[in-house]
Amino acid sequence: MNAFSFYNPTKIIFGENKNSLIGSEISNFGIKKILLLYGGGSIKKNGVYDTVINSLKESEIEVIELPGVIPNPVIEKVYEGIEICKNQGVQAVLAVGGGSVLDSAKVIAAGALHDGDIWDAFEGKFRVQHALPVFTVLTLSATGSEMNVNAVVTRKNENKKWAMLTSTCSYPVVSIMDPTVQYDLPVEQTINGAVDALSHVLETYFDLSTNVDIQDEFAEAVM
Repeated sequence: MNAFSFYNPTKIIFGENKNSLIGSEISNFGIKKILLLYGGGSIKKNGVYDTVINSLKESEIEVIELPGVIPNPVIEKVYEGIEICKNQGVQAVLAVGGGSVLDSAKVIAAGALHDGDIWDAFEGKFRVQHALPVFTVLTLSATGSEMNVNAVVTRKNENKKWAMLTSTCSYPVVSIMDPTVQYDLPVEQTINGAVDALSHVLETYFDLSTNVDIQDEFAEAVM
């Protein structure tokens, strides 16, 4: 028998028109000021941005926006977010987008409560033990970042694309998934998301663990 421990505290809200709940979900934790993190602006074209902003306003949550997260997110944007959080008393980070935005949010949330350079957690010098709460509104199915602690960021000048050493504090508190917002995604992005998801499933499927038949069968069903 293989012993294991499973813990996933992320609250998942799935369904059409559920993005409008994000304000009340954040407000339930007494949070009144957030950093809103997103990418290149597609959320303004598909209506997600307006839905989220209106929900936050209805819950009287102050919003500081930080757009511009790119695919394969970079540490420079993370540093920018950390600086905002520290200087403006941000209480939580809301990521609206795909895996790159969500990963960046986790690192920003950790860096906001860390006195040194958060990149040290990528170098293996310490493991993150404290972070601001992270909330997510997912716009692309791919990495699974909406319900795990993982965060991968790139440091271009050193050619490093590494994962941050995290703890349970990096789980998103609430993740909302409305699959209908993906209806108008470009075909290329849909394909990229599917391949990304498949890649992550294959990572564990071929990890040589033995006597994990049920887990392997789950993976086969997903594939």
